[in-house]
Amino acid sequence: MLSLVFDGVLEGLFDGVGVLDGLFDGLLSLPVVAGFVSMLGFSAAIAMGTTEVGAVSATAIGTPAGLVTGWLAYRLSRMLLRDRSGAAPRDEDLIGASGSVVTAIPADGYGEVLVHRAGRPVKLAAKSTAPLVRGAEVWVEGTLSQTAVSVRPVER
Repeated sequence: MLSLVFDGVLEGLFDGVGVLDGLFDGLLSLPVVAGFVSMLGFSAAIAMGTTEVGAVSATAIGTPAGLVTGWLAYRLSRMLLRDRSGAAPRDEDLIGASGSVVTAIPADGYGEVLVHRAGRPVKLAAKSTAPLVRGAEVWVEGTLSQTAVSVRPVER
């Protein structure tokens, strides 16, 4: 419940503070803290249930297990979030892309086009100065937002 409420609250708190800059994006991220606390608690509970140690000793036993689990969570999250494909496509990368109209576009109105972005087909809202029928080939002239483009018909 706390992760849903407080997720992201501390992320920008120490931006630009030297050593603390970016700390909450890595070592004190939610997966790392959750892994540490969970394994600390489970290990301490197992130690107290199977032996006759007290809470302080059980915490001392659970802390290394929690640290190892937190470190593994950190390494796994870094591996999963690593960018493998290079730079993410930008809106400007769509300019000049060809596509086809999937929902007719009225003059100075909106319809939909299918274009390829980063090798994948993407359906976007599209605006054109001229009316375009379904199936017409178009070129992307500009981006209006992340989900809308301006297009012109392909002239052959």
